[in-house]
Amino acid sequence: MSDDPKTILVVANETVGGRALIEAVKARAAQGPIHVRVICPQNEPKHGYVVHNELVYKAAENRLEITLAELREEGIDASGEVMDPDPYQATMDGIAHFGADEVIISTHPATRSGWLRRDLVDRIRSDSGIPVTHVVVDLDADRAHRTSTLVIANQTVGGQPLIDLLKKKDSEAPHRFIVVVPRGDATTEEATERLGQTLARLHDAGLNAMGQVLDPDPFTAIQNALQFYRVDEIVISTFPGERSGWLRMNLVERTRASTSCPVEHIEVSTDKAEEAAA
Repeated sequence: MSDDPKTILVVANETVGGRALIEAVKARAAQGPIHVRVICPQNEPKHGYVVHNELVYKAAENRLEITLAELREEGIDASGEVMDPDPYQATMDGIAHFGADEVIISTHPATRSGWLRRDLVDRIRSDSGIPVTHVVVDLDADRAHRTSTLVIANQTVGGQPLIDLLKKKDSEAPHRFIVVVPRGDATTEEATERLGQTLARLHDAGLNAMGQVLDPDPFTAIQNALQFYRVDEIVISTFPGERSGWLRMNLVERTRASTSCPVEHIEVSTDKAEEAAA
């Protein structure tokens, strides 16, 4: 009997990182050594919003990293790659490139899953000749395990009042923070540096956080983020009153009207924002 680890190919997109998927992989690992290769097809943008391909790719990378981090925390050897937006093509390419002893396909429940409507599981099972396991991830049920908070901020992103709010939330219950920085008038490089500094501070505080620079328009950035990530609540950070262009454009109210997620608004003074930037 070979001691070589079995290769488990995991295919997931919006459900990547779901608890049912993680538990299914853990069950395989309990049976013997495995290497997990996670492939994450890119999203197809919806709702008519124009999204650059590199932003879609980066969001898929972030979702992939969630799963890899959770698997590695469980002591499971795992690597991954973002692949073709078509899940069938991505899976067959993954089998051809990496080999697989088993495929695990993770989807939403049947009422929400476009992959199931396209008979993805049966097609892969028939065409690959490899054992295929289907795992249903109910993201609503996952909220009991960890709250996913979308944080929208630009110049105030590293302000201490915002950092303190996120630390307080995590102290009350486990959270994952997705920090989105709309570029605004800054260059992509400036916004990326601002985001990186904030993520470093959150990681230093022991918080589970990732982030992305998105559309210059904050409302569009929020709509894109809601497509890319599982979100349970939203925190919008702005300057106070008339100092804030986002408040002048009624961003908080517009966001509340466009989503069923709770939306919390926090104000960060200019002094606190400049202190964080320094």
